Amino acid sequence: MALTGRLRLLACAAALALAPAGASPTAAQDQDLTVLPPVPDDFAPSKTAWGDPDFRGTWPISHLNGLPLQRTPEQGNRVFLTDEEFAQRDERIEGLANRYDNEDAGDKIGQGHWVEMGETSRRTSLLVQPANGRLPEMTAEGKRLSALMRSSWRAGQEFDWATDFDSWDRCITRGLPASMLPMQYNNGIRLFQAPGLVAIQLEMIHEVRIVPVDGTAHDVPAIGNWMGRSRGHWEDENTLVIETTDFRPGPSATNIVTTGSPPENDTPISTEAKLVERLTMTGPDTIVYEMTWSDPVIFTADWGARLDWQRQDDYELFEYACHEGNVQLRNYVTASRAERAKAAAAEK
Repeated sequence: MALTGRLRLLACAAALALAPAGASPTAAQDQDLTVLPPVPDDFAPSKTAWGDPDFRGTWPISHLNGLPLQRTPEQGNRVFLTDEEFAQRDERIEGLANRYDNEDAGDKIGQGHWVEMGETSRRTSLLVQPANGRLPEMTAEGKRLSALMRSSWRAGQEFDWATDFDSWDRCITRGLPASMLPMQYNNGIRLFQAPGLVAIQLEMIHEVRIVPVDGTAHDVPAIGNWMGRSRGHWEDENTLVIETTDFRPGPSATNIVTTGSPPENDTPISTEAKLVERLTMTGPDTIVYEMTWSDPVIFTADWGARLDWQRQDDYELFEYACHEGNVQLRNYVTASRAERAKAAAAEK
């Protein structure tokens, strides 16, 4: 998916800001909407030929597309929607999902042919930590670095060179933790295993995370990788725990863009950043994915999310046709310079 497609999504971002999501009760009646059930731990997955739990397969998170990253302040500590809120969301999701057929009927192609709508769910937000389901405030240094970031997602910005675009604009990486969160397209995730390692293939930006699970130590020289350096281990026979550090620091390191993320979501990374992920297989076709992001230089507190993965081995991952030579960068710069020249001439 090229940058041009991503830019077209800007027009529909507001329309998607309130949409779906993960495992939840079937109704709000007689439910404590502030309590997220614990992750089931009684499933015993099959084993690979070399004895590790077998997580291999395709686990797209398209069904989570539309679930807000954050919940609204009014929802407080409610993990789940009320019946009324659920009905409203369901109607909204159904309307957005029908756009494909509506566009076909009108002999046109628009966002309905581009955006992959998810399933309606009762979850209020991807975030489950802090308890209010909202990103914690940034530190003073975090705010300073965030203000230095440049991105096509930032409204009103001028463009003069490649440094005015983030790493996602430039088709380098969506970074972490954003790469593990749903987006309006390219939500495929595929797990491969071999003795001593797990590989996580991502459809977005066609990246592959290599996770050693053979006890390889972290005490190696820091390099500063876009996706960090991951090390994993197996826990309780059904859980893969991954710890990732050694991220590339700086104000242009990542951009947490997903449905319901804050308008100004430019998120810098420091050398102290750490991502801890837990993948627990809860059934032959289900995995609960939990993540906690810690970066005390940037955020005043840790934050974390929980996603429910569903196996879909017939899901087909397509090429992410995006590269640094994308003409859209040049078009942005050319258009921005032309607009400024026109404004300057008008002032004269």
